Amino acid sequence: MLIKIGGSSTLAPVIAKCADDFTEKYKTWKKVKDSFTDEAIAIFVATGGSGYGVKAATNGTVDIGLVSRVITDVEKQKLPNHQFYTLGYDALTIAVSPQNPVLKVKPNLTTDEVKRIFSGDIKTWKQLDTALPDRPIVLAIRDLGGGASQAFDEAVMKGTPVSKEAVQFPSMGALAGKVQENVDTIGYVSTGLVKQSQGKISVLSVDGVEPSTDNIVSGKYTISRSLIIVTKSQADEREQFFINYLTSDKGYKTLEEMGFIPAKSK
Repeated sequence: MLIKIGGSSTLAPVIAKCADDFTEKYKTWKKVKDSFTDEAIAIFVATGGSGYGVKAATNGTVDIGLVSRVITDVEKQKLPNHQFYTLGYDALTIAVSPQNPVLKVKPNLTTDEVKRIFSGDIKTWKQLDTALPDRPIVLAIRDLGGGASQAFDEAVMKGTPVSKEAVQFPSMGALAGKVQENVDTIGYVSTGLVKQSQGKISVLSVDGVEPSTDNIVSGKYTISRSLIIVTKSQADEREQFFINYLTSDKGYKTLEEMGFIPAKSK
């Protein structure tokens, strides 16, 4: 039996690590529960974005959908026989290269400044602050199917369109890579990926609040989102064992080790 999981590119690496640990621990289903057959555990984890995670859970393409944003009422109506588990929380940091002079000149932005940058109203670093270079700001964003784009719109843009010149990336990892490699790039990068890329990505404060764990947990840092799994209301017994693993102390520990905030912390 193959357990199929897919969706959020932010959450997928955490679930994949848990799947590896679960498989390594038990190896066969019979070792999970004696009444199960002695077949090897097989758990497949794919990305595709939060929109895909919801859609694939709805049509049964996956057994467990991964979502890193709010699940809308319309989506919930299409999932009447599903359960939603919040595993943890992530913040979207306003991220730049450690070599970007903005970190010394203007390490704190207002929400309005962030909005004006991503809408294309502020096009150069010098427009942001006269002490900065007169070079174009390169915008890095998630594609519209990603949970990050919706979370960023709700927290910052509030319906204002992002600049058409922004470069869209199919995964949070690809977006983070662009921030690392180009000194003039600014993007919203998951706090988990910032911690996984220690020293390669730096973050700015917003409205005087840095995206620290305490500030995310307390709600002071407002550009944050939930990390959710979507499962059938009556999951297969094998699936339920893995779901129980994800929501156990071991699952939460993996989430925390990968830079996110477990639900039990909030």
